[in-house]
Amino acid sequence: MVQTLQKNPAWKGRRGPLLLVIMDGVGYGAYPEGDAVRVARMAHFGAITARSAYTKLKAHGQAVGLPSDDDMGNSEVGHNAMGCGRVFAQGAKLVSASIASGALFAGDTWQKLAASAKAADGALHFIGLLSDGNVHSHLDHLKAMIARALKDGVGKIRVHALLDGRDVGETSALDYVLPFEAFLADCNKTGADCRIASGGGRMYLTMDRYGADWSMVERGWQTHALGEGRAFASAREAIETYRAEIPGVIDQDLKEFVITEQGKPVGTINDGDSVIFFNFRGDRALEITSAFETPDGEFNKFDRKRLPKIEYAGIMEYDGDLHIPAQYLVSPPAIDRTLGEYLAASGVRTLALSETQKYGHVTYFFNGNRLGKFDEKLEDYAEIKSDVVPFEQRPWMKCAEITDAAGGAVGSGAYDFIRINFPNGDMVGHTGVFNAVVCSLEALDLQLGRLRKAIDEAGGIMLLTADHGNADDMYEHDKKTGGVSLKADGSPKAKTSHSLNPVPCVIYDPEWKGEYGKRLNEGLGISSLAATCACLLGFVPPVDYDKSLIDVKAEPL
Repeated sequence: MVQTLQKNPAWKGRRGPLLLVIMDGVGYGAYPEGDAVRVARMAHFGAITARSAYTKLKAHGQAVGLPSDDDMGNSEVGHNAMGCGRVFAQGAKLVSASIASGALFAGDTWQKLAASAKAADGALHFIGLLSDGNVHSHLDHLKAMIARALKDGVGKIRVHALLDGRDVGETSALDYVLPFEAFLADCNKTGADCRIASGGGRMYLTMDRYGADWSMVERGWQTHALGEGRAFASAREAIETYRAEIPGVIDQDLKEFVITEQGKPVGTINDGDSVIFFNFRGDRALEITSAFETPDGEFNKFDRKRLPKIEYAGIMEYDGDLHIPAQYLVSPPAIDRTLGEYLAASGVRTLALSETQKYGHVTYFFNGNRLGKFDEKLEDYAEIKSDVVPFEQRPWMKCAEITDAAGGAVGSGAYDFIRINFPNGDMVGHTGVFNAVVCSLEALDLQLGRLRKAIDEAGGIMLLTADHGNADDMYEHDKKTGGVSLKADGSPKAKTSHSLNPVPCVIYDPEWKGEYGKRLNEGLGISSLAATCACLLGFVPPVDYDKSLIDVKAEPL
């Protein structure tokens, strides 16, 4: 249990609450072409910034615990950093280190799964995202595990390949599949039997999150476990066929494929097999894990038809409170002493709010990968159900409904600290549809105007920021020249992944009383937001938190 935060006697207080607004996927672009944030008419955001103290924050790479500054940030590590006030080594870095040291393979879970598959003359299955995006997974981790499994005597490997097109190029699937199939062919020269068995786009099957669309998981189960779905001779054939049949389709939306030989699936999951879900990020791993781990009679999300008797593991523990999965290969970062825990101990009344797509981010991830509340009496969590439609068809998403709830909470006097997430810039940004992204940002901007009015009336403070960039970088650019990369028809190649760009930090404080300077501390990352929020709530931040963006003075300026 953490200690109560110390009150700062230099803080003069405000009538209203502190509102933390996380504009998911909104950064400052490096190129004018393809920067939807720059193109969108965001008059309210501009007016708020003009009246506020503001700076830019790092939200990628080492600033959020990823291996290098070539690694884009993401919502999970971003909310971890914002909520815990420090930088912890994250999934990609932990897995890479565990593989490099051999610790992953020396662990009991790896030994158990490999030995079980070998003893039963069964297969070791790998399910996960086949790319090097390093947001959910990395192809190098998969290849290293396959190589070691063969060394450990496992003779049959089956890979269920989820196609990306979201954290990497939107139609880059063959850039990963073809070299990987060559890698498997080399493995088979030793007498092994390694095959891609099934797959499909990550937004069509398997990788749902927050219970938004269990039908995705059902399609994944049917495809991976049962071998039910459209049959092809190879993953390449499947990808090329779907692209020919559905012009303009991108990888994340490709339908399922099942690889067959002589009319039979080559890789159903059967009794005696072992299965590793090799995504290290937890949000899109929990539901498929539940499908594998929940006993018959207790699972009610869809009809599994049969539940094979297998050994199942995730590459990481995806939920440390509920211990999901039961077996895992690498321990996640042990995040403690989060801002939420300190505020609960200090009697701060808190509301966390978003729509389904980011609800878990302002709760679970913000609280250091912890489910539940620190104090049931002091904390309220509110989820607004997301629409289950392609985001480019409803680019405004639920930003108005989020604002309805947040604006009411600001004026209610019931809360001291409110944190909300607008998913628009990220979720619509991932579609690659530029006009839809612009629309999503303009819809978001309207809500910022409403929130500003609520803050003015309540006498509170609004802190605008983001967890990473995305909408600010919607076109692929040549790395050498910076020019826009073009398709064969002359149109820009869409970029659907996150960016490496900095994100806003805007402190709108209409009743500023001079406790801090209007020039914010520079060169910091989003992990500094926790200490900043503590300061704006009138507390002295924990001494080991990353530096606050403001310095509260002993005497007013």
